[in-house]
Amino acid sequence: MDDRVSYAYAVLRGDGVPDGALEALTGVARAPVRLVTSGPLAAAVSPVPAADFDEDALRRHLEDLDWLEAVARAHHTVIEALSAHTTVLPLRLATVYLDDERVRQVLREDDAAFTEVLERLAGHLEWGVKIYVDAPATAAEPPGAAEGLSPGRAYLRARSAQRHTRDQAYRAAEEAAARVEAIGRELAAAHARHRAQQGRLAAGAGENVLNDAFLVAHGQAEAFRSRALAAGAGLPGVRVDVTGPWAPYSFAALPGRARSEEDPADAAP
Repeated sequence: MDDRVSYAYAVLRGDGVPDGALEALTGVARAPVRLVTSGPLAAAVSPVPAADFDEDALRRHLEDLDWLEAVARAHHTVIEALSAHTTVLPLRLATVYLDDERVRQVLREDDAAFTEVLERLAGHLEWGVKIYVDAPATAAEPPGAAEGLSPGRAYLRARSAQRHTRDQAYRAAEEAAARVEAIGRELAAAHARHRAQQGRLAAGAGENVLNDAFLVAHGQAEAFRSRALAAGAGLPGVRVDVTGPWAPYSFAALPGRARSEEDPADAAP
């Protein structure tokens, strides 16, 4: 077997990328990016070391957050560069084929499904909306301390005040989520819900309680962004972040093939 395999980033229409657009673009393992075509369809691919992407190696690598982050960033960079020119159907992270001919065969076999999804995604991009609860973990000064309460009673009152503040924030987050959903129903073509992010994936302070994606037409993008950002207005302890526009990662499943939440590519944006 050759020591290189074909790493595939996305499917697109072959005539959608201008001549020379890929010349300075590098992907996973700093490999050049090229198009493999089949009729009107194309896949963006790079040659990568086979030893890094066989089943055993890939299983080990997916537990290495530094490796995973580097691959995800390169994967995302290529897809975003392509999406600046044309509609793309992002493929899952670490999608590899034996060679370019196998990529071409897949394009032929799934031609109708790829075409259907590309037509549905045309003129749309993905926007992410995350809601965070920023309620303080502790009170600045235990309620009752200034009233001369005993340390024990002051502590209990502080805990009660803390729970009340957090409960208020979670109720406010529910209201913000309802507002975001209403905006999505009005302005978005599709809506996907992802797991709330934790640890290194969670951006910024506070607890991420909602992590949604919306497929929005170009003409509705600014209205969607501004209204989604305002969804937390007047709600204490709630922060709403809007990210994008991104290539439509969350809406790229082929008909009959649900995209898994375990897919590492979901973390790219």
